[in-house]
Amino acid sequence: MSVATKRKPAKGQGGSARDDVFDRELDDLPQELRWREWMGRIEAVLFASATPVGRDDLARVVGQGVSVEMLIDDVQAELTSRPYELAQASDGWMFRTKSQFAEAIKAAADLGEQSLAFTEMEMGVLCAIAYHQPIDRAGLKDIFGKEVSRDLLARLRYKDLIASGPRSPRLGAPHTFVTTETFLVTFDLQSLRDLPDIEVTSDLQHGGGSPSQTQDKTR
Repeated sequence: MSVATKRKPAKGQGGSARDDVFDRELDDLPQELRWREWMGRIEAVLFASATPVGRDDLARVVGQGVSVEMLIDDVQAELTSRPYELAQASDGWMFRTKSQFAEAIKAAADLGEQSLAFTEMEMGVLCAIAYHQPIDRAGLKDIFGKEVSRDLLARLRYKDLIASGPRSPRLGAPHTFVTTETFLVTFDLQSLRDLPDIEVTSDLQHGGGSPSQTQDKTR
């Protein structure tokens, strides 16, 4: 395609300064080099992001109508011999180290223990929130038969695994808790529908709640 066939919109005709500076189409490059450049852009955007990047965001850095999925496939093919890969999580993609190198990462700097270590109670509360969300502290008390400490919930918030949900219909409209995008990524889930079909609370209760309550709002 000749460069002369591409005309940037004039001011007042839908163009912007950003559109004038950033060339998405790369019409001046041969087709093969153009594709390689788009692959590089996709890889750079994903590398720079700590969270999954959605298709619409990736489409902003490549030509109009170009298949983001095909670019992702080609980038992934080049990573077969690397210790990391492109993983799809929820509605986007992100870089992730391959599971076979998990022990090496832990041995080097205890990175896995810093980010993913949970006490038994923390994991229990996280599971209860995942299966019953949105749920407030009173609902968690019903499941565990005792108060769940604010400090424990704060630790799960600090790890960005839970966040505030809608107000509960209970008296006083307390905040509820829901899981986050980070929760999905951490446990390799694309959505809450991928949660294991198990009665989690049956092993977590200490006198309250019914195991049959485990399967509800996420299904």
